[in-house]
Amino acid sequence: MFGFTGDNATLVSAIILGTILVIGVFVGYIWAQRNDGLRSRIRRPPVRMPRERLRAIYNLTVSLTNTLNYERVLDIALDMSTTAFAEPGAPQNQLVSAVLLFDEDRLVVQTARRFTSADTRHTFPGMDGAISKAIHRGESTLVMNPSSDPEMERVVALRACNAAYLIPLRSGLDVYGLLLFAHPERGFFEADNREILDIIAAQAISAMENARLYNELEQEKERMADAQEEARRKLARDLHDGPTQSVSAIAMRVNFARRLMDRDLAEAGEELYKIEDLARKTTKEIRHMLFTLRPLVLESQGLQAALEAMAEKVNETYNQNVLVEIDENTVEVLDIARLGVIFYIVEEAVNNARKHARADHIWIRLSSVSTEVGLLEIEDDGVGFDVTAVNMFYDSRGSLGLYTLKERSELINGVIQVDSLPGKGTHILVYIPFSETGIERLRQGRR
Repeated sequence: MFGFTGDNATLVSAIILGTILVIGVFVGYIWAQRNDGLRSRIRRPPVRMPRERLRAIYNLTVSLTNTLNYERVLDIALDMSTTAFAEPGAPQNQLVSAVLLFDEDRLVVQTARRFTSADTRHTFPGMDGAISKAIHRGESTLVMNPSSDPEMERVVALRACNAAYLIPLRSGLDVYGLLLFAHPERGFFEADNREILDIIAAQAISAMENARLYNELEQEKERMADAQEEARRKLARDLHDGPTQSVSAIAMRVNFARRLMDRDLAEAGEELYKIEDLARKTTKEIRHMLFTLRPLVLESQGLQAALEAMAEKVNETYNQNVLVEIDENTVEVLDIARLGVIFYIVEEAVNNARKHARADHIWIRLSSVSTEVGLLEIEDDGVGFDVTAVNMFYDSRGSLGLYTLKERSELINGVIQVDSLPGKGTHILVYIPFSETGIERLRQGRR
């Protein structure tokens, strides 16, 4: 057995105590290092917005949702982006922002924050640099040194900025504008900040779509009211120019025949024959007007039968030759509502040609130009007219035939084209989409 003297026991105790102290110091150091790492991670938590800022963003979001004015939507979107990055007690927010919208083939500044008055008057072709890239790809684009970009270099507000973030305003296949954000700090548009801006842009796009749909609905209601009013005026004009005058003439001739009966029965009999012929002609005019107001044959027998019946009545009533060529496969793609609008487009165009063109023939054709788009044609061999001159002075003209054709074409999302020259006849083409893809194709072609 081992034994320790008093001195040895003291020495051993000292050694053990020293070892414990060394281990304690080492463990404490390791623990301190670990805590430092934990504290460093705790010091950098995800950015949390103060309650006041969250409340402000919430209020802006509610306003964005309830706004049906697209200009107000854009202002709120920029206010939201400014509020999202505002630091309590920090100096003035350095975020530069703007909304660029297409006006024909160029981008113009619709609204902006921290732009100079001169900056707001700049236009951007969108054909070069980062703006072109964002538009054509339809994707958000991060840009370093925007002041060196070929289209953004003229903007004074961007010269102090070292980074920019471009978000295209996109709906379906259409890009109708751009959200531009810029900041002096190169690292400002890190992933978290870009995500916030993408969310704001998505909300703005949704709100703009709602505003656009609401405005289109209001415009559609106005167009329908105008169309109904124009239909009433047209009916009044047709009654005045046709049956009303015919009935007045019949009344005058009956009075003349009554007086002739006391003097010359033979001549009175001839006059009665003329009255009978005029009465029959008036009856045909009234029946033709009733047919065009509500062609029941369209619902019961289809578009081709309705157009052929209309052509026959026009020939009987006005001695006007109307030839109909209809592709039944095209008709099968169209619903009854669009077939009704197509019938009224044809009826309006045929009446215009009959009254003004002095044509020997009027041709009606309906066919398909692709699986997504159909083509309605109304052509005549009449006197023709100068389309540019007519459009230039259209407001001062009494007739609204071309305007009515355009409105009715828009009811089916169609695009109308009128080709005519004096002495060369008139050719009206209405391109009719069969689906949403067809609508987008026509929009892109028109642009």
